[in-house]
Amino acid sequence: MPVQGHVHELRGVTSYDVGHNHRYAGTTEPAPSGVQHTHRYFTFTTVDDRHRHQIRGVTGPAIQLPNGGHYHEFSGFTTVDGVTPHRHSYSGRTSL
Repeated sequence: MPVQGHVHELRGVTSYDVGHNHRYAGTTEPAPSGVQHTHRYFTFTTVDDRHRHQIRGVTGPAIQLPNGGHYHEFSGFTTVDGVTPHRHSYSGRTSL
């Protein structure tokens, strides 16, 4: 029986640095269902203050919910970009 894969959405707002923040949204890469797992993710922030940043990382392990679903926590730092080079932190939870 093949292992089924699934994805999660992620979205949020970065930290406020150098006078602005950015929004981001994306979808994780697929990962197996029914076993402990993590997901890779990659997206870009919105363009604010005439630049954008990349967001890339790996979620934490699945956090099981009583109803059988699960979510993942994620956090990290954006790439360094902007007229005044800087980065932002971000963190959140994926969709179920």
